[in-house]
Order: sequence, then C-alpha cells, then structure tokens
Amino acid sequence: MPFTKFTNLDFDQIKQQIKDYLRANSNFTDFDFEGSNFSVLIDTLAYNTYISAFNSNLVVNESFLDSATLRENVVSLARNIGYVPRSKTAARASIKFQIATNTSSPTLTLQPGVVCVGTQDDTDFIFSISESITTTVNNGLAQFGTTSVPINVLEGTFLTSRFIVDGSLTQRFILDNSNIDTSSIVVYVKGAADPGLGKQYKIIDNIVGVTSKSETYLIQEVQDEKYELLFGDGTFGKKLEDGSQITVQYVITSGKDGNGPRVFTFAGSFTDKDPATSITPPSVVVPTSPPSIDVIQAASNGGDIESLDSVKYFAPRLYSAQYRAVTARDYESIIQTVYPNTESVSVVGGEELDPPQFGTVLITIKPKNGEFVSDFDKTQILQKLKSYSLTGINQKIVDLQVLYVEVESFIYYNSTAVANVNDLNTKITTALNTYSNSGDVNRFGGRFKYSKVLNVIDNIDNAITSNITRVKIRRNLNALLNQFAQYELCFGNQFNVKPGGLNIKSTGFKIQGNSNTVYITDTPNTDMETGVISIVRKDEQTGTNVVVIKSAGTVDYIKGEVNLTTINITETERINNIVEVQAFPESNDVIGLQDLYLDFNIPNSSINMVKDTITSGEQISGVGYKVTSSYSNGELNRS
Repeated sequence: MPFTKFTNLDFDQIKQQIKDYLRANSNFTDFDFEGSNFSVLIDTLAYNTYISAFNSNLVVNESFLDSATLRENVVSLARNIGYVPRSKTAARASIKFQIATNTSSPTLTLQPGVVCVGTQDDTDFIFSISESITTTVNNGLAQFGTTSVPINVLEGTFLTSRFIVDGSLTQRFILDNSNIDTSSIVVYVKGAADPGLGKQYKIIDNIVGVTSKSETYLIQEVQDEKYELLFGDGTFGKKLEDGSQITVQYVITSGKDGNGPRVFTFAGSFTDKDPATSITPPSVVVPTSPPSIDVIQAASNGGDIESLDSVKYFAPRLYSAQYRAVTARDYESIIQTVYPNTESVSVVGGEELDPPQFGTVLITIKPKNGEFVSDFDKTQILQKLKSYSLTGINQKIVDLQVLYVEVESFIYYNSTAVANVNDLNTKITTALNTYSNSGDVNRFGGRFKYSKVLNVIDNIDNAITSNITRVKIRRNLNALLNQFAQYELCFGNQFNVKPGGLNIKSTGFKIQGNSNTVYITDTPNTDMETGVISIVRKDEQTGTNVVVIKSAGTVDYIKGEVNLTTINITETERINNIVEVQAFPESNDVIGLQDLYLDFNIPNSSINMVKDTITSGEQISGVGYKVTSSYSNGELNRS
C-alpha cells in the first residue's frame, strides 16, 4: 500500500488524504469513515498533521533571507553575510547664537548635552551636542557658530553606558537602549595605564586591513532592535584586557519624527572653563538674557530603522559588492549605507556621457526628505566613499534632476450612481497616490504607464463611465537671477509637435530690460524635428502674443531637449526662482532616463468631474453631450 503524499497545508485536503489512505488498507474494509467516532480520530490526525506541517513550513521559511518574516531572523541571516541594518538616524539642524554675559573669563564653554528644543506639530524635540564647544568672550558677548561654520545639533538625548571587561565570563557588550543612532556611537577603552576615558576605538564594517593591534570594534543588531559591540580577539583586532573599562556614548532619537523643526528655544548651559581641560572646577555662567537662536538649516535627514524589505534587498547586493565601489549596483548599495537618508540613487559612468568623461562617476541622490542633498552631506558622502572606491576614480555628486509627469483628467460619471461627487474625486486622488507608490514611478529610471492609470481611474467606482486623460511632462528651470546664463533641459522623451507651435509652455518670468511678464514658447522648423525657442509676452489689450526675443534657443523634439541661449532672468512667478517648462510627450507612456528621477506629480495634476448626461438619463439622444478634447490647448502660458 503506497503512502499518501502530503503536499499542502489545507486541513480539509489533509483529512481527505487520510481517509483515502485508510480506505486503501484492507484492515479497514467497510468502515464508516463518516461515523462520529472514527471522524473524531481522523480530525485529530488531520489537525496534528496540519500543525506539524505549518510549523515545519514556518521554520524552513525563516531559514532563508527572502522568505523570513521575523526581524530577528532577517537580521541574523543578513549578519551571516556581513550586513548591518541601518539604525534610526537622528535629525540634524544647523544653528548659531550669541549670548551676553557678565563673566570675567576670556572664554565661555557650551556644555555637552541638551542645547535647544525644537517644535514641530505641537511636539517638542530635544537637540543636543556630544562634545563641549568653547569660544572667546569679546565685550561681554560670545558667538557660538557662524553662517559658514554653524553648530550641528542632533535630535535626541546623549547617553553613556559603561562595561567592565571580565575575561572569566562569556561576556557580551549590549547597549540596553533601543532607538540608537549608531552613527553617533563613540567608544573609549581605558586600560590600567590610560588617563581619562582611555583610548578612542574606531568602528569598522569589515576586517580587511585589521591587525592584532588594531583598536577597533564592530557593531551588530541583536534582539529587540538593540546593538552589540564586538571587539578584537588578538588576531583580528586588539584583545581587551581584564579589568578594562569600556565607555560608550550615543544618542537615542525619534528618527524621522524629528524632521522639520525650524524654530528653536535655547535650553543649554555654560561654564567659564572646559571641564575636560581645566585644572580648577569650572563655574556655571548665566547669560544676562536668553539667547536667540538663528537657524541655518532646519532639522532634516532623520530616518527610521531599516525596514525588513530594505534589508532583504540590500544585504545580498552589499555582499556582492564586497565593500568596493566598482559597478553602479555597488554604488547603489554602498550609498544607502553611508547616507541612510537615501530614497533612490542613480550612478552614471563618465564613459556614457556626451562628450565622455573617462575616470568619472556621476552620482545623483534623491533624499527621503526634499529634493536636494546639502553641500555638507555631499562632502560627507564623498569622504566616506573614498574607503570603497578605486584609486583614480573621480566621484561627483550632482543635483537631482526631476522629470515631472502630470495628468489632466476629465472623469465622466453617472450622477444617479454616486451620492457625493467630492467623495468620488477624493477616491480618485487616493487611488492615483497609491499607484505613485507602486514602484513604477517616483524613482530613477521610472516609467509612467498610461494604460495602468486609465484602468486605475475606471475601476475606482462603478459610477465612473469613462475618462479622458491628458499627459504633460515638466522640468524645472532653476533661474540664476540677475546674471547672464545658459540653460539646458533634457526631458528624455520625444515631444508631440503641432505645426502651429506652442508645444513648449512655461510659467511667467521677467528678463533684463523688459518689465513685462514673458514666457517660453516654440516654433517648429520645416523638418518638424527641431524648432526655435522664443521669448514671448501677451498683449493685455489685444490678447495677442508679442515676440520679445525671436531666437532665444533651440528645441529638439526627437530627443526631448530644450536649450536656452544666454539670458538674464530677473524675476520668476514661482517661488524659489523656478521657471516651470512644460511639454506634451509623443507617447503617453513616459520613461525616465537613468539619471532622471521620474515623479508622478499628483498635487499639480487636475481631476475634473464631468456629468455623463447620456448614462445619467438626462440626454438619451446625446444632444448637448459635453465632449472633452484629448489634445492640448493652444494657450501660451503653462496653467
């Protein structure tokens, strides 16, 4: 009698397979397997088999990185290939302030710890420094930080943990606090002959180049999102001596919740001497008036602990990179490690550029908060990349280039099937936002899939009968005000061309020597592949378009490129010196080039609700039915 093969976790199927197995056994001929007594026994066997199979399946799944679901298991599997998940990241702000004091001391020291309190959405966040800052006192005034060299404060509270090394024990050095920003960890080891806190040890992420005398340590995530310090064994890294004292300083933070504060209240303290260097005890100094804090950069770059999906994605890629930046994928993985605030990254080799720049790597980063990486962060990223990159490779971080995709959608609906049109409009916006987070868009090399968007809209509610959706693409021109400059905008998608022009539109701006608001427009050449860019104003009395500069640049409709010759822009309608330049794609499927971040810009899209009078039964014959054009309008300016 053959054994039954159990290949599923369905209780009913397992029960049926047990019955089939027993029926095939001659000892159970003519048994009533549906009888109450025998049915209970079979149910028990099936239940036991089901539980055992489920547990076995669970154990097997938790043994592989791709299928594991528990964070402890995912982290453990990632640890086997040398990957340390990113911790929470403290938001950072840059400030400066001046205090008035009556102290006779020539210097004033800002004590480590809490410096100020920032407020965001009626919630207070503490911002701190890890080390004291000393400055001179001139005429009773002390300046802490400047515009060019501000004080960098971290959101959170600095704590200190201490351990005594005991070689007789199997000892683990686990930091008891969760929510630690591991980039803030500073470790000191004090031996019998060491003064103060001892020697500062250096954190490493691999053992390459580590000797038996290297004063280094590693870090790894353990249970409950806590972190453990690992020291050398005398072969790889210096072995700790019995009785040595380990001092660990770190910050616990709120992560991304700490982003945003730009108004701070001072909460620090001052002394007339630096306690770390003074022989005599310092005295507390009280300012004659509360310091007013000037914000150089609002709190940003705070992030939560790395998600399981992110660990599963980046762990094998960082392992394949072997801590070296050679291929684009290597850079993608490593940059996520050195700059946790990365949402998406694009890496282009110089040999792919036109003209080629051999030996150069261009890196574009889309941060999680905002669109641009600060100059300070760029410097830090490039500095950290030096330990991974090959000698002779010049790395450059370039500002983000965003290709915005907008839709103008006219939604036809059956008025008898919908109670509230505004609610239906909200549902459409919500569904489009969900699509924008699907992975097709909002990333480098993204692709806006027109048919998917139409299906998303049509399937939201049965009341929707159809939709006419137009697609627009946009690049932002960052104007250099009051200086002559040339501009190049690459859309990376072929433009739709109408012989009459007005294919390229822009928001208003002003140029030197002209007080009128002007716009960018185009006139196609006879080949319909290239065209001339003109600067045009609208005559308020006649409504006609008046050419201000006939030839102000060129447009390549095939390549999707707009080039402006030397022009002096003095003012823009949009904030932040932005001129929005819009075109209509030849294909409604829009593709982002490798170095273009494709953003499905829903806030600047429009949803227009149109009553379907035929389906609603108001105009069965179709007379008076409102028809919407599927093509662009002929207006000069971008609406």
